[in-house]
Amino acid sequence: MLQRAIAEWGGEDDLWIFGYGSLIWRPDFDFVEQRPARVHGWHRALKMWSRINRGTPERPGLVFGLLTGGCCRGVVFRVRKEHGAEILTRLWSREMATAVYDPRWLPAETPAGRVRALAFTLSRKSPSHTGELTEEEYRAIFAFASGIYGTTLDYAHRTLEELKRHDIRDRNLERLLRLIQRQQSGS
Repeated sequence: MLQRAIAEWGGEDDLWIFGYGSLIWRPDFDFVEQRPARVHGWHRALKMWSRINRGTPERPGLVFGLLTGGCCRGVVFRVRKEHGAEILTRLWSREMATAVYDPRWLPAETPAGRVRALAFTLSRKSPSHTGELTEEEYRAIFAFASGIYGTTLDYAHRTLEELKRHDIRDRNLERLLRLIQRQQSGS
């Protein structure tokens, strides 16, 4: 899949990567520009099981996936073409270690025009897609799920903080985090 992504990019132009979750606050690669961006036909959803990074096999946590439908505001990062293949290889080690995502080249609207950006999407048919979760399931995951990079709750809070810093409102994430606040306050 990595070789296919590199071939589809082509290497003739700079590489653009779309971040909608932790890539926004922890890209882990050098870039020369970042812009606010919106992709249509996809939305950010805290509906991907994490059995290593934010949970365990016994008590899975959650991370964001990009699911079909709606639109998603995020950030695109531009990487110079001479570093593109190297960055894609490093990014693959991070995002595709368990081969859960479906990498896709999506048109991303930015204030300076449209760019073609690589995004890591999630199929609803994937065994890592949670399907619909109840409020009680979210509460339990927020209360107990933790993996090698910390808790699902910390991940969700950190993403929300960074989205706000980029002037991006995610009402669904705000609603989910209110669930745990109500539980902690006893209401």
